[in-house]
Amino acid sequence: MSRIRKLYHFDKKNMPEMISFLNNQDAYVGHVMFNPLLPLHHLLPLRFKFLPESYVLKDKKEIKGLITVAPTRCPAKRLEILRLFFEENCYEDACELIQFAVSKYKALGAISFIVRVDDNLPDLLRVFVAKCGFSQLSYERLWKLPAVENPDFNEKYFREFRNADAAQVSALYNDSLMPHFRPLLSSTPGEFKDAAFRGLSYFNEYKYVAEDRANKNITACISIKTSDNMNYILDIIHSLPEENNISALINFGISRIQKRQKKFNVFVKTKKYTLSGEKYEQIFMEHRLECVQNRIVLTNSSAKIIKEQVRTGRFTVLNQFCDGSINVPG
Repeated sequence: MSRIRKLYHFDKKNMPEMISFLNNQDAYVGHVMFNPLLPLHHLLPLRFKFLPESYVLKDKKEIKGLITVAPTRCPAKRLEILRLFFEENCYEDACELIQFAVSKYKALGAISFIVRVDDNLPDLLRVFVAKCGFSQLSYERLWKLPAVENPDFNEKYFREFRNADAAQVSALYNDSLMPHFRPLLSSTPGEFKDAAFRGLSYFNEYKYVAEDRANKNITACISIKTSDNMNYILDIIHSLPEENNISALINFGISRIQKRQKKFNVFVKTKKYTLSGEKYEQIFMEHRLECVQNRIVLTNSSAKIIKEQVRTGRFTVLNQFCDGSINVPG
């Protein structure tokens, strides 16, 4: 009989074969799966979690699958299914792991989950949608950038991100979303602030802003992420493409990486659910950049609580209408 439990340190010897295809296997094992703080981290309330947590599906002594759930900057609002491993074609095991993770963390207070599934995995996509209650939202793409020896940009417009910028960047991100995606993907300033334990994260992130020095308004935010110090992803936020030169934003990001590494790969992310996503894709295709990854974005969200009082003054109890002033016994 199979059961799901936390991933323990003594499971380490059983993991190499399951994750052998990962390029950054050592980093994943060290930072995500077997971080020494994880036993204490599991005891933290949801709002204080900052590390990914993993669970295994075990049948007798054999590990059949594993799921890793990572907190976002606002874990009570949104969690991400970071990794999912299972034996080939064992989609029932995958479904069991997904349903376990969703029910567990929603019981702790999580409002929604997000997962990104490669478009070349249609069977797994069907598991998320048909059996686990996820809805297809949009997609994200990664484009590989060519090497640039002397990136051209105007440095006076750029500076490092500060936590005081979080409110402006959050508003910028929310404005960049297509209106029908904002209820599910909108952010709060706290989600952009640097975490107190950022050095213990499973990835490194460097953030910069482009600022209009005349009025101190932030016009763009550039996030540079890496989990292996070899492959870097540029994620650019701004709502009005005509106010920023995309080439200058990308070149600035590349220049920051060049200060840290001599050999590296750079990718830029486009997001279909943003106002500028489609325009950037057209630009990259015109320049014949290689799209190396296309991921479908799925979400599983609970209904939000309506805080405003109902104004009708009447309600239905067991098919009978009652005035709002009547006390209904629980």
